[in-house]
Amino acid sequence: MKTYFLIAFLLSNIYGIAQTKIKALKVTYEQESNGKTISPQSRILLFTSKENALLTNEENFAALKKNYPESVKYVSFTNHRLYSQTFFNDKDGYITVDSLSLEKQQFETTDETKVILGYLCHKVKTSINSNIIELWYTKDLDFKGAPTTLGQNLGLVLEMTRNGNYTIIAKKIERIKNMDRHLLLPDPTAISMDLISYNDKIWKSKFKSIPVFKNEVISFNEANKSNDSIYKFANGTVIVRKIKFPKLKKHDLIFLDLEEQSNGDAYDRTGSVFIIPQTKKQSFFDGLTNGVNVLPIYQNGNGKNYQGIVATDDYEPLVELMRFFTPFGVHHFNQFRLKDKIWSDAAYYRQDISELHSLLDNEEVYIGTFIGNYDKGGHKISMNITIHDSENSMFHDTKAIPVFNTTNIMEMGGQEYSTLFDVEKGLEVTFRLKEPLKKARLRYISTGHGGWENGDEFLPKSNTISLNGKQMMRFIPWRQDCGSYRLMNPVSGNFENGLSSSDYSRSNWCPGTVTNPIMIELGDLEAGEHTIQIQIPQGQNEGGSFSSWNVSGIIIGE
Repeated sequence: MKTYFLIAFLLSNIYGIAQTKIKALKVTYEQESNGKTISPQSRILLFTSKENALLTNEENFAALKKNYPESVKYVSFTNHRLYSQTFFNDKDGYITVDSLSLEKQQFETTDETKVILGYLCHKVKTSINSNIIELWYTKDLDFKGAPTTLGQNLGLVLEMTRNGNYTIIAKKIERIKNMDRHLLLPDPTAISMDLISYNDKIWKSKFKSIPVFKNEVISFNEANKSNDSIYKFANGTVIVRKIKFPKLKKHDLIFLDLEEQSNGDAYDRTGSVFIIPQTKKQSFFDGLTNGVNVLPIYQNGNGKNYQGIVATDDYEPLVELMRFFTPFGVHHFNQFRLKDKIWSDAAYYRQDISELHSLLDNEEVYIGTFIGNYDKGGHKISMNITIHDSENSMFHDTKAIPVFNTTNIMEMGGQEYSTLFDVEKGLEVTFRLKEPLKKARLRYISTGHGGWENGDEFLPKSNTISLNGKQMMRFIPWRQDCGSYRLMNPVSGNFENGLSSSDYSRSNWCPGTVTNPIMIELGDLEAGEHTIQIQIPQGQNEGGSFSSWNVSGIIIGE
């Protein structure tokens, strides 16, 4: 409220002085990168008088036609204040005032001079966020102003260079004898707000945001019940919601954000964010609603039945968007103090999922999250998907085909653990392409589990990926940076050797991190049947302890 009255007072101050028509300058600047002119639409316009200045661009100002969102800056030379204003439409406008930055600017003077557009200019230098900025300004015109907020009080800045490779340079100076003064003043109808709130609003306007979950609890609790918008399965360890994605542009980038806090569970747990394909006769949603044994069974000769893990002619497995792992008790157990340790309040995960563009574009999908736990309090999550404009995307012409996913997200509903790598055959999936696929890749996620000293969680094991009998890749999925995330693990056990449990290297995961997919080159694939095989030397059972491997694979190609 104080900010509102301050801006209102300052605006009334500026509006209350001087005549309606004033003398002004219009300066047109072009931007150059490494000596090449950037798109003409990016020309910067400076309108400046003795008292005020307006910074805009040619596209916004052309024939005074609004081009929303319209962001401009106003400078008051009399009050030494900078106003930032944005209108999203004719009525939805916001403004903030900065009374400090213009006065705080400091420059190193030099003896260098040169002539720009016939005017003698002097050079000054400064450093902003480790960038060296050089400004050339003239005082011959008796006007002040600059193409950015930097150097407004020097004189009239005609050239600005950052790090020697990006330049803003004046191309034309025009005198205006009778300019409407109100054009150089902020719009009094804009809603005022503090600088942080303003910047946040502008930042969020640059992309589309799809909220998925907000403070949802994932726990093993009979009290967890579905409601009108969120389905809960396996006693609440799986939550699912239907989401409608907009029509995506060719080069859009898609990001998934998830925040997790312990709501009572102290242990590190496997988490997965997934969508449920609905394009075939049967889907994983049938298993969620009717029990996992209604799903197609995969057998590899080890005597076990694995439900719903591979693609068939009538079924597609879950599409894994993100594999993540909860830390040891972040937030809920932060009261356990250690010297020089300030625990994080939450675990934050953010991943680019743009390669799955074709599965999301204009689609209505079931999207869900699983955290394996038998704790009544469990975990609390919030999740959003954001869509961002981009000029380039390496996946804009791709098609994504889900092939396998052994992560047993219905673990607490009876789905078999992924122990199928205890025989040489491992996982073998035959899939059929209706048309050729060029530059095919396998989006592969792999994590090993079995949390005792001889379990595969703590033993490096090679993963061999073969296509049509030919080995395409062999590697050891392994993470050695787990100690970097100690501050998210307040109740991670401490051992006599000085290490915490969360410090130990693991089979491609750490408590509190995302496991990134790797892209395995498969080459050009012809239409017809193809077979992918995954082999891992899974460790043997020891008493009641066993190892398992959660692997998921999606074929991506043009």
